[in-house]
Amino acid sequence: MEPTPQPQPPESGTPPVPDAPATPAGPAPAAPPTTGPYPPSGPYPTSGPYAAPGPYTSPGMPYAGVPGPYGPYGRPAATTDGLAIGSLVSGIVCCLPPLGLVLGIFSLRRIKRTGQGGKGLAVAGIVLSTISTLLVVLGLITGQIQDGIREFREGMREAASSRMPMELRAGECFLDDAGQGEYTLGVRVVDCAEPHDGEVTGRFEVTGFGSWPGDEALEKLGEERCDVMVGTYVRDTWTLTAETLSLYYYPDRQAWRQGERRIACGVGGEERTTGSLRSDSTTLDHGQLAFLTLVNPIEDAAYEEPEADPEEDLESNRAWAADVRAAVDSARSGLRRRTWEPSGRAAVEAYATSLDAASKQWAKLALAEDADAFWDAYDRAFELLSADAEVDARKALGLTHTPPEAPGDHGSV
Repeated sequence: MEPTPQPQPPESGTPPVPDAPATPAGPAPAAPPTTGPYPPSGPYPTSGPYAAPGPYTSPGMPYAGVPGPYGPYGRPAATTDGLAIGSLVSGIVCCLPPLGLVLGIFSLRRIKRTGQGGKGLAVAGIVLSTISTLLVVLGLITGQIQDGIREFREGMREAASSRMPMELRAGECFLDDAGQGEYTLGVRVVDCAEPHDGEVTGRFEVTGFGSWPGDEALEKLGEERCDVMVGTYVRDTWTLTAETLSLYYYPDRQAWRQGERRIACGVGGEERTTGSLRSDSTTLDHGQLAFLTLVNPIEDAAYEEPEADPEEDLESNRAWAADVRAAVDSARSGLRRRTWEPSGRAAVEAYATSLDAASKQWAKLALAEDADAFWDAYDRAFELLSADAEVDARKALGLTHTPPEAPGDHGSV
């Protein structure tokens, strides 16, 4: 009897495979359908190439695990009501207080309906606008707002008329708020019929300096040139007083660097004056201008009196007296050569006659042997220069006929 064969152990690493039961021969079973989005019905295999289904939903459906109706992007950001912002801005600016109040009220109503943010802004705008509105009403009752508006208008008008003195033309009057000795940043042009600090007599260009010449050089130049301009602008010098000043405005270092080279000249006083001092060819007739052209050199020469007394410097005093006499002689001959209007002819001739006596008296001064002789003739010489005959001639010609202080009385213009 042959021994029964024993099962052999499998090779290492290979599990034993049970023998498949025998099946009868026949056709192979049909494969499951492969069309359509869904897997075939029936239990899924636990082995093979297909994994078990996960928690994902069908294609085209919302993502799993996302709550609410917003989809995968989450809740939109909250917005602030625009009327609330406008209310707060209007309340802060205070230009239209009721506007902020109205915007705030409408904003609160809309926020309640829409759920937008900005409630705090609207409340703040309402509070500020209410305060501003009350202040405006109080200002209207007390008149403070009207005063403020008036001051604002005056300030705007002053700012509009503020100009540098070098920009003004001859004949313009101005107000200068700068103190004496302070640099003027600007002047305000006013009508000469109103009180004013000064009146422009002209301006000139500074030449001969390549760089900033300094304050002293410009001051000296302004004094010299502006004195001449005043004499040309105010031919009727009897309108000037002892308080009348010759003014000049020159550029500072910064203005010089910016190209400003002009010096403005003017005439004014320590106190504000009313009316124009201009008396030149634009305001005088031919007879008036001719008279002043002849007699003004007498006044100019008389004001050049030396500071030293005859006891200290007799020669300079005698030379000065000779200059005055020459001016007197030139005036009296010129007055007689011109044909005057009938209304002033007799008065002018009487004045020329008074100058004949003045010429003789000034000749005594010019030839004085010593200081005593000089003083003996001095007072009488000035009396003849200020004779009533000149007052009558000026009055007849329509000029100023109130004489200024004479140099002999220690007056100055």
